[in-house]
Amino acid sequence: MSRKKLDIFLPGVTVEKVAAEGKALAHLEDGTVVFVDFAVPGDVVDIRVLKKKKNYMEGRIERLVKPSPDRLQPLCEHFGVCGGCRWQPLPYPMQLEAKRQQVYDQLVRIGHLEVPEILPIIGSEKTEYYRNKLEFSFSSKRWILEGEDPERLSPALKCGLGFHVGKFFDKVLDINHCCLQKEPSNAIRLFLRKYAVEHNLPFYDIRENHGLMRTLFIRTTEEGQVMVIVCFAEDSPAVKPLMDALKKEFPQITSLWYIINSKLNDSISDQECILYSGDDAIYETMENLKFRIRPKSFFQTNTPQALRLYSVARDFAGLTGNEVVYDLYTGTGTIAQFVSSKAARVIGIEYVEDAIADARVNAAANGIGNCEFFAGDMKDVLTDAFVAEHGRPDVMIVDPPRAGMHPDVVKVILNASPRRIVYVSCNPASQARDIALMSGKYRITAVQPVDMFPHTQHVENVCRLELKG
Repeated sequence: MSRKKLDIFLPGVTVEKVAAEGKALAHLEDGTVVFVDFAVPGDVVDIRVLKKKKNYMEGRIERLVKPSPDRLQPLCEHFGVCGGCRWQPLPYPMQLEAKRQQVYDQLVRIGHLEVPEILPIIGSEKTEYYRNKLEFSFSSKRWILEGEDPERLSPALKCGLGFHVGKFFDKVLDINHCCLQKEPSNAIRLFLRKYAVEHNLPFYDIRENHGLMRTLFIRTTEEGQVMVIVCFAEDSPAVKPLMDALKKEFPQITSLWYIINSKLNDSISDQECILYSGDDAIYETMENLKFRIRPKSFFQTNTPQALRLYSVARDFAGLTGNEVVYDLYTGTGTIAQFVSSKAARVIGIEYVEDAIADARVNAAANGIGNCEFFAGDMKDVLTDAFVAEHGRPDVMIVDPPRAGMHPDVVKVILNASPRRIVYVSCNPASQARDIALMSGKYRITAVQPVDMFPHTQHVENVCRLELKG
């Protein structure tokens, strides 16, 4: 039996505050909570309910009856369809306060942890064109906009190159201009789309797993270097002419790569990256350190904010020059190298072997001799035996993925008993969960949120933990 379609319309609802997951919150007269996307506190809106639960509803704005005095004009032409920068109408100070509140809610209200006063969030100097990496997807069946008749669209106009629409893995919004990455990012994407259409190169169909043009990665540096990686679903005689055209049109591309990815997902971590022309890497500089970035390298996507984030981690570590430091989830060794001048030894662990190779190259190029790097799954590498062999850490810095740390990793950390832990997280919820597992032995002594992603609900947070007693 098909699910009954909701037919609930809520007129004249006043939005009260920003809520979790980038939504806004309002209350009905009977106390029912309503969550709505793309709203600003103070808006009066008509809401069409999309989901109804026992204690709350979720909906979308059917009509903006009266805009909030705080509401701003969105800067992007794709706002409201592309869900990537949903806080554009929200003044930046309000965004920062909402993120600081999110950290408080996860650590204190939900996590029930004892924390000192949370430090004021460190905002981003750039709120537009701040990303150094973007991934775009090709699709033979793009998202059809309101007012468009798909029956009247030619196959070429049904194709798209852009971002996946939220909750639809197979739908891609064709992007004209994105305000996240500086040029030549938009120009490269538009050129590739035009070239593929004019040369009848089929865009990928993710449901049917066929087509040639699959994904596009663009990386840029603060100094103007550009890396481009084009992913094709199969090897084809069309690859070389396209790459030649791209190279000719954009001579400023520093490092040009392609990948033949015929598997069922878009991940490139297990794929061969083929250098087509230019250098095999681009380089980013922070303070006096230079970092090599290759196609699979992890590097924080907001470079100026990454510098501030790493500076916080280094300050929280409180190093004197005599400590053994473990940097877990080290990536390309950025934090490890950042703290190396103030430590006796630094040991970095990361599961991506290519990232560890980059970390070793970066450390050597930066003249750093007190860092060692190890590759492998964290729960398999970081064991009691590993700690016994390489020395008990005085300080641990951890920067895990969004899911947080495996319980086995937490157990080894507790056994190692470093006197200080600096926990860097892109997800305060999993951070709170992990710290709760250590709360019998550690107390939080400082909390510093950092905004890496303006106009989104995401926030980076750094906690300093001290050994009790």
